[in-house]
Amino acid sequence: MTALPDSRGKTPPMQGKMLWFNIDKGFGFIRTEEDERLYVARSGFVEGQVPTERCAGREVTFDRLTQEGDARAVNVAFPVQVEQRRARLRQGRGGRAL
Repeated sequence: MTALPDSRGKTPPMQGKMLWFNIDKGFGFIRTEEDERLYVARSGFVEGQVPTERCAGREVTFDRLTQEGDARAVNVAFPVQVEQRRARLRQGRGGRAL
């Protein structure tokens, strides 16, 4: 499924998961929601977002760039994951949990 441009003509970023990234070699691959493997270079990450350790399975957002028939991911970023708060255990009268 291809995302449609918004009112400003900009296409929203795609989403996927990191398959792997080799820090020493400076590249890795992303699996898109459409099950496509995209190459990503260290320079394809947003400033301050280059992976430093294990990142396989981490969610990413990115733009898809095709040049001379080769597709790659650019503007790759790790979305901020908000920790879900756990509900507090309610207590009834007498101090016992319901």
